[in-house]
Formats: sequence, C-alpha cells, structure tokens
Amino acid sequence: MADGVNRPALRAVIADDQALVRTGFGMILAADGIEVTAEAADGAEALAAVRRTRPDVVLMDIRMPQMDGIEATRRILADGGPGGTRVIILTTYDLDHYVYAALTAGASGFLLKDVSPEHLVAAVRLVQSGDALLAPVITRRLIERFAQREEARPATLHRDLSGLTPRELEVLRLLATGLSNAELADRLLLSPTTIKTHIGRILSKLDLRDRVQAVVLAYETGLVSPAGGSS
Repeated sequence: MADGVNRPALRAVIADDQALVRTGFGMILAADGIEVTAEAADGAEALAAVRRTRPDVVLMDIRMPQMDGIEATRRILADGGPGGTRVIILTTYDLDHYVYAALTAGASGFLLKDVSPEHLVAAVRLVQSGDALLAPVITRRLIERFAQREEARPATLHRDLSGLTPRELEVLRLLATGLSNAELADRLLLSPTTIKTHIGRILSKLDLRDRVQAVVLAYETGLVSPAGGSS
C-alpha cells in the first residue's frame, strides 16, 4: 500500500479484545509504513503499552474487559499534554451509545470496524497531524443521540465563547454540523488556509485539543441546537 511518498514516521498501538481485529489492522498499518509498537487486549494493557512506547495514535476499542476504552482514553490523554498521543475509537456500530462519552473523554474521532484499509490509514495520518476525525453523517447521528438525552438543556451561550469574534462564532457553528475545511471554505467564500487559521484560533481561545472537542462544546453551550439550528 505504501506509495513511495516521503512521510513522517508514525507509531501506533492497537487495543481490541479480538485478536483478529488487532492482527488485521496491524497488517494494514504496517503495509503503509506505520509501525505498530504494541497490541493490547484490554484497556489496562493499552494504558501500559502507551506509557511504555509513547505512540502517536491509539486505535481503541470501546468494549473491552478489565478497563473499557473510555476509561483508558481518559487516562492516556491525562498523561500527555498538547501534541501527545491521540486516540481513535473503534466501534462496531456508529450509534454505539458509548461514543459520545469517548469523545468527551478526549478522543479525536472514531471509526467503524468495517472501515476500508485506505480509510483506516488516512484516518491515522489525519489524526496524527493534529486534525480530528468526525464524518458529517456520524456527527449528525451523534448529535441526535445527544439531543435525546439532553432535551431539557437550555440553549444559552457559555461565557467562554465571548472571546470569539463574530466570524469565529460563525465558523464554529458550521464546524459543529460536521463540515470539512474545504466545505467551510466553500460555504463562507474563504480560502482553506483562512478557515484553518480561524479554527486554530478557536481551539486556542477555548483551550480545546481539536475540532471534535469544538463540536461537543458547540452543542453543550447551546451555540448550536441539537435540532440543527443555531442559537
């Protein structure tokens, strides 16, 4: 699968209680030049592997014995600062009710286990580069589930958003619908570079790790309503 293009060396840990999943994903990553530094069958093993090998990315199953993927994610991300190990959640179903908890724990996105080899590799490289993985269709379904649990939440702006400019608030509203940088640029008639700059400033001002956390914050603060509108 490797195409000869010079790319930064990447290191990954695969945590899943199914040996076949670990083996299959490991082969896919290795074929693209991504080093699998360790495999783990539960959350406790994943935490130990990350502390031992300090990978760039962890592919983390949610449902595992001993310690689940949510708690493992929380502990892994508590260990490192900005630019540290990032976590991609693996799930069998895109409506897994643990996904929201995993994202709020700090995961940079999630993938279905039937992901194609190309998408898996692209996702690992995307997240390692500092971006976040949250497809629009997954965002919408996640929000629908969130809305079912949080119907009584008042749509009021959190005071922390007061530091954003009107343009940054507009970018955050659209970002929360799951638009990519290119789609944001088209919608706002701006260049992708300008969009990236706006997002970077939003993350910095709100002290957020990535755009997944920005999406969660946008809904939790009422900047965007679960029904799809903005406040």
